[in-house]
Amino acid sequence: MENLTGKVAFITGGASGIGLGMARAFLEEGMKVSLADWSDDHIAKAKEQLAGNNAVHFVKTNVADRGSLRAAVDETLEAFGKIHVLCNNAGVNGGGTAVSDDFDSWDRAISVNLGGVINGTKIIAPIIRQQGEGGHIVNTSSMAGVVPLPGLAAYSTAKYAVRGFSESLRMQLAKDGIGVSCLFPGATRTALVPIPEDDPEHIKEEGAPQFLKDLWDAMRGAIDPYDTGRVVVEAIKQNRFYIFTNREFLEEVKQRHREIEDAFPLDEPTPGRVKFESMRAEMVRDLMAPGNRPVPERKEGDFALDLGSASPAGGQ
Repeated sequence: MENLTGKVAFITGGASGIGLGMARAFLEEGMKVSLADWSDDHIAKAKEQLAGNNAVHFVKTNVADRGSLRAAVDETLEAFGKIHVLCNNAGVNGGGTAVSDDFDSWDRAISVNLGGVINGTKIIAPIIRQQGEGGHIVNTSSMAGVVPLPGLAAYSTAKYAVRGFSESLRMQLAKDGIGVSCLFPGATRTALVPIPEDDPEHIKEEGAPQFLKDLWDAMRGAIDPYDTGRVVVEAIKQNRFYIFTNREFLEEVKQRHREIEDAFPLDEPTPGRVKFESMRAEMVRDLMAPGNRPVPERKEGDFALDLGSASPAGGQ
């Protein structure tokens, strides 16, 4: 989608942080935006910041509740007529560790951070397809979906899964001229990680673990969500899958990739395995490559196809 003027974006978690940063960047491109958020406080503050702009619609929703999300989508369609860009951005912190016996907080974190992305996609992607005008989907993962994040297993689990889901989604929608990007933010000024200055009554630096103190120090130099929004705009226009904003992770990512390469066996694979995987890898490279694709002429029945479920490998 090289031209965003007049297009409509639906952003979950849109009333604060990265979601609001994307909204501001989209509005500068001449887009209309629907900001879907669960927090009344965030919605009220966002309304103040964007007061007087008639290209903005606010709707309260819970992305983990499919009925609530469908209602928000219907309200957006009633307000703006169409949706061209979907940003599955809503997220929550916490969720517990891998061995905690607390299922409730784990389930909540997974239902929002992963379930919200899946729900948004399955509800809105068919609408974008049906319109036949192309479009784009941006799923917010995290650097916690690329490198380990100590102590937050539920969060990391969801963010790694968002990455895999987004790769599959991009390959499936490429033929429809619909792009998919995955956003991997690091330290960004959002409500997910408040610092002592934000809430001095409840967040005390004195006596806090050194890891937390270092995290707060990183957040004091965090990326402005608006700058993240501008990077997202450029990625949509270029149809780039990977969106990174925090260069401080680069050396760690390189080292992890070297370790992965070093872990492969020395035994040579059979020619048949090489032939098949080379064919698959070439197909994936083509579907994942940056660049916009034409929107095909719509044919009856095209939009019901899901070749993955009919795979001879049983949809694996």
